[in-house]
Amino acid sequence: MIVVLKPNTPEEAIEALKKEITSENNVEINHSQGTETTILGLIGETQHVDIHKLRSKGIVEKVLRVQEPYKKASRSFHPKDTIIDVNGAKIGEGFFAVMAGPCSVESEEQLTGIAEAVKASGATFLRGGAFKPRTSPYAFQGLGPAGLELLVKAKKATGLPIVTEVMDISQLAAFDDVDVIQVGARNMQNFTLLKELGHVGKPILLKRGMSATMRDLLMAAEYIMAGGNDDVILCERGIRTFETATRNTLDLSIIPVLKRHTHLPIIIDPSHATGLSWAVESMAKAALAAGADGLMVEVHNDPQKALCDGDQALTPEMFDHIMSQLKRYAQIEEKAI
Repeated sequence: MIVVLKPNTPEEAIEALKKEITSENNVEINHSQGTETTILGLIGETQHVDIHKLRSKGIVEKVLRVQEPYKKASRSFHPKDTIIDVNGAKIGEGFFAVMAGPCSVESEEQLTGIAEAVKASGATFLRGGAFKPRTSPYAFQGLGPAGLELLVKAKKATGLPIVTEVMDISQLAAFDDVDVIQVGARNMQNFTLLKELGHVGKPILLKRGMSATMRDLLMAAEYIMAGGNDDVILCERGIRTFETATRNTLDLSIIPVLKRHTHLPIIIDPSHATGLSWAVESMAKAALAAGADGLMVEVHNDPQKALCDGDQALTPEMFDHIMSQLKRYAQIEEKAI
């Protein structure tokens, strides 16, 4: 349920109404303050709330029932776009973030070299996998805790905030120095993990599952937000379709649809979506034009020798070229990289 208050309502009157609502009903209130509009989002057992009583209040403009099962993630509850600030690097509402780095951390020399290169080209985050979920149990699974240590070293060397994937609750204790915790596509509906991440004071990058609908993705985000963590970044990384020419099918149409339904920022992963390094540039441009708030791309100093997903990795030179193109496109779209 949403309670829209009249413009210029005094703060003391708002607080009095909030106190009255919570004392009489088993609900929580999400207070969204805009430049002109104040919205109180009621979350919980709203079927028992007396809607007629609320409408009779002098400070209330209107009362609406929200049909979507996701509440905190809904734009109805939070009309203004969310901007997530990670050590000065911003994502959302005009701030276009670029997360770049290797699919998997392989060595200190490899990671630091790539980190320095992508930073010089304009990347705002360093991505890299310490723990790697792989389809084959015989494939390289990542360096684990040692990979996290190398990411922290690269962060200290370059100043770039780091993004890396968690696969299990038991790993969270080692993520203290990680700036953005990624939830992979395979874990998008690991509800036990999502609930725990709701209590973590860090932004969560939530990747869309390979067969997940928009509703599935937003409900997964709701699990995190229901726990108290509102800093969720959505990531479209391609979905599974009948097409085999690309690794997955990049659903760019989900960007404007999500923008209509949620205030959360959304980034695109063209590397995992296509699986083809030469296709990343066109998909990155298209994502920016479609309204995305950022990109996550894979960069490797020697893709042919990469231990993971070398076919989709850009070289530092390719990444630098793409960044020069994106900066021009960003000016047209009035976004800041």
